[in-house]
Amino acid sequence: MRIYSQLMPIRALTFDLDDTLYDNRPVISRVEQAVILWLSKILPSHLTLDVYSWLKLQQQLATIDPMLKHNGREWRRKTLKIGLMQLGFRLNEAKVLAQQGLDVATKIRNQIDIPDETHIVLKELSAHFPLIGLTNGDVDVDKIGLSQYFVEVYYAGRDGLSKPEPDLFNLAKQKFQLPAENILHVGDHLKADVHGAKQCGFQACWFNDQKQQIPQEPKANTMPDVEITQLSQLLEMVGIERSTDIKAYS
Repeated sequence: MRIYSQLMPIRALTFDLDDTLYDNRPVISRVEQAVILWLSKILPSHLTLDVYSWLKLQQQLATIDPMLKHNGREWRRKTLKIGLMQLGFRLNEAKVLAQQGLDVATKIRNQIDIPDETHIVLKELSAHFPLIGLTNGDVDVDKIGLSQYFVEVYYAGRDGLSKPEPDLFNLAKQKFQLPAENILHVGDHLKADVHGAKQCGFQACWFNDQKQQIPQEPKANTMPDVEITQLSQLLEMVGIERSTDIKAYS
């Protein structure tokens, strides 16, 4: 653990979800593979599946409508719908199929193995502090078994613009009814989480389990208050004695 500035008293915490409470990289890879496989099955045999064209269309849609980047589900739905229409499907059929494709993605998206350490740390913290989840993704905290630790979870798209925009942070501050400087945000992304939290007056904890170096990170335009490499270090930070189970992860 590295402390870069004097911490104010912590009375509540907010958490990023993806790549902070679990490794989301293999999950997203499985999602994309599942959607591509689904597409290959529904397309007529005379049509070839050009993955590059789908990725290009996705970026083109975000250029036309930048707000799509704040709502991953709608971005995927629109990409599927328009892509299918470009391949000759009629509007109504493309809409139905786009929803089916989104359902395929959502099912895989919520098949996540949550580390035991995450459950242990969140259980300990939630017994002493109110916790709120802030995510740019669309994972269902009920289905992945994390909802019991949070008083609320705010989603980009559904609840406001994605981090680092202030929408989700402001919702958390309103829910807590606490001064921003007494809220600690924990997240892996230097821009979305650290910069986003700091610009809203929160304290920021950078979860750096990938051994990144701040001077080498182009997105590090704002320093965190503290840096951790294991979630269990949060307990030490707030003065909660580690249980035997947690020590096993050290």
